[in-house]
Amino acid sequence: METNAKDCGSDLSDQLEATALRRHDGRTVSESPRARIVLISYSYPPVLGGSEVEAQRVSSELIQRGYNVEVWCGAEEPMPRKARWIDPCGVPVRVLGLGWPARWRGYGFALGVAWLLWRERRHYQLVYFLMHGLQLALGLPVTRLLRKPVVMKFSGSGLIELMRKSWLGRLELKWLRLCAKRVMILNEGMVTEALAAGLSREQLLWMPNPTDVDAFRPLEQDERTHLRKQRALKGVTVIFVGRLAPEKELPSLIRAFSRALKVHPDAELVLVGDGPGHQELLSLARQCGIEAKVRFTGRVPADDVCTWLQASDIFALVSNAEGFPCSLAEAMSVGLPSVVSDIPGNRQLIDCQIHGLLAPVQDEEALGVALTQLIGDDLLRARMGREARRRIVENYSTDQVTRLYEQMFSDVLAGEGRGGPR
Repeated sequence: METNAKDCGSDLSDQLEATALRRHDGRTVSESPRARIVLISYSYPPVLGGSEVEAQRVSSELIQRGYNVEVWCGAEEPMPRKARWIDPCGVPVRVLGLGWPARWRGYGFALGVAWLLWRERRHYQLVYFLMHGLQLALGLPVTRLLRKPVVMKFSGSGLIELMRKSWLGRLELKWLRLCAKRVMILNEGMVTEALAAGLSREQLLWMPNPTDVDAFRPLEQDERTHLRKQRALKGVTVIFVGRLAPEKELPSLIRAFSRALKVHPDAELVLVGDGPGHQELLSLARQCGIEAKVRFTGRVPADDVCTWLQASDIFALVSNAEGFPCSLAEAMSVGLPSVVSDIPGNRQLIDCQIHGLLAPVQDEEALGVALTQLIGDDLLRARMGREARRRIVENYSTDQVTRLYEQMFSDVLAGEGRGGPR
């Protein structure tokens, strides 16, 4: 019997309309009692990865809806060097592993998670693990002993397969099979991975990452013109946002862009972010003779990510694997059409010829053709951009995704009195 990620989420979506809701201060909140939740994530903003941003957005939104949420995270830089703090979104955060030598902080975090789960057992009702790691292997047995309901989310494709290759990963998967009420996945490819690892269909739940559609919004033309002038952007601008890492397949993007430049010599490529591939990509741009047309911004603040997207014309994401690509969702929310690799994580957001164009991974010729087509067609870009914005607002806004979380928490807690985790 076949299944996919949308199937995992369909029952939940159907139930949303039946959930009792009321309005309070302009926000939608459920009538059920608010839960006390611990969210455990090794890293957290100011680290600006997709999972970290999701943890902050969802926690903040849940708190505004009346939930009691506390985040437990590790002590890696650039985390504030304090044991407890309130982040800029009003989320209470505990930093575990402070005082441990840098090489041992991960162990300090995992041990701290297990100890706090036991010590604070009367102060929370549900545990949400957002990242895998030693903290999962140590924390899950404690939650099982305490009969506390647990949910967990995998942040990307390939992670479950990778875990199966190590003894620690296999141990984590064993405890997840035993303890987790829900294991959240991001796309249809991850369903196959999870089932192969022994997780049950009943445990799996499709849960997308939320997008701040108010911050990531299209600009009026005069605002956009002013912003482009500030950024010194002149031609049609293709933008990538993310880590400059091997899995992003950026060499194929640079080579594809060099092909598009032969037809549209005024176009520009902007790579927003930093990573281990920076120097290699810079060298490749020089070898292709397009160094003047490729801009490397390095790491930028979160607000600058939004403005770079708002100032650009086309988004490109040509990775070999993605879970739920937050950068793509944010670009779509801004109203950008996209050229993306044909992988499950991208296909769940992009319908080819409607929201953007798809091309096989590492296929520089196909990517070049797609970029050439979009760079040269203003009307096509505008139409795809409108459809892209509509898809994100209607399906993946923070409000929409938080509703999914609320329903999941309600379902999980409703089973708490029937024996706790399986």
